[in-house]
Amino acid sequence: MVTIPAEPGTKVEQDPRLGSRPTQTIKIKDSKSYSAFRVFNGIAIIVICLVTLYPFMNIIAQSFSSEGYINAGQVNLIPRGFNVTTFEVVMSDSMFWRNYANTVIYTVVATAIAMVLTTCFAYALSKRHLKGRSFFIGLAVFTMFFNGGLIPNYVLINAMGFTNTIWAIVLPNAISVFNLLVMKAFFENFSQELEEAAEIDGLTTYGILWRIVIPLSKAVMATMILFYAVSFWNAWFQAFLYLDRRELYPVTVYLRNLLAGATGTEQMGGAAGEGTQIASNVQSVTMLLTTLPIICLYPFLQKYFVRGIMLGSVKA
Repeated sequence: MVTIPAEPGTKVEQDPRLGSRPTQTIKIKDSKSYSAFRVFNGIAIIVICLVTLYPFMNIIAQSFSSEGYINAGQVNLIPRGFNVTTFEVVMSDSMFWRNYANTVIYTVVATAIAMVLTTCFAYALSKRHLKGRSFFIGLAVFTMFFNGGLIPNYVLINAMGFTNTIWAIVLPNAISVFNLLVMKAFFENFSQELEEAAEIDGLTTYGILWRIVIPLSKAVMATMILFYAVSFWNAWFQAFLYLDRRELYPVTVYLRNLLAGATGTEQMGGAAGEGTQIASNVQSVTMLLTTLPIICLYPFLQKYFVRGIMLGSVKA
């Protein structure tokens, strides 16, 4: 142990662990190059944030602007000619809320099923003593590059009787291979000694998974929930392909039809003037209504998102 004597005129602090002996407080200053790097890094992050936020702010401004300013290209970051006609027409339609509720149900059910299947599969693949482990990993990776194709998938879903049911939405993409590999890497770094201690205490394999592993894996679990929820929330093609009844559509298909002109303003009770306004900013309104719930959810999962990705990719 080395004690630095206090120099005359130096501020001296008392360390309670050292009794009455004085200790010297030393402040290390950053080098000029490191200070310059911090300034440059801060400026770069601010510029990247502004570039990232600009398109979204422009979409918000256009969604609340009137048709004349939008067509003239005069809307930038601030709404001009404040107008909510498109919002009123879209949100006054009962079918919009019906489809929005469908989206919530599809997302919750699909995410729950995907998390159960992905977690169990990833935990099994993380065990190096599993017989046939390489085969199952290769089979999972193979599906990332090759699939049966659109027509065989449609024939399969139709033959199983899933057409016009929730199962056509929640089952075909229940396991994402990318998410599976991330969770597998995370579980491989899990403490083997802790699992062995739980096994000695009498827990079965499923007991170790549900009572030990999952409670200690909140970071990667929250990350996977976010990945799956965003994926299922934004999905529209499978619903467009397998669902024929409008009352079963998710909101993404409803807004897609509105954007494509499949749902006319007259059908929703709009007048000719409203139709012109809707045509001018329907794209920005649909994008805002679709992404807003996920944007509101992300801040609550951000810390788990960063931590889960890092812990699943760094070897201990």
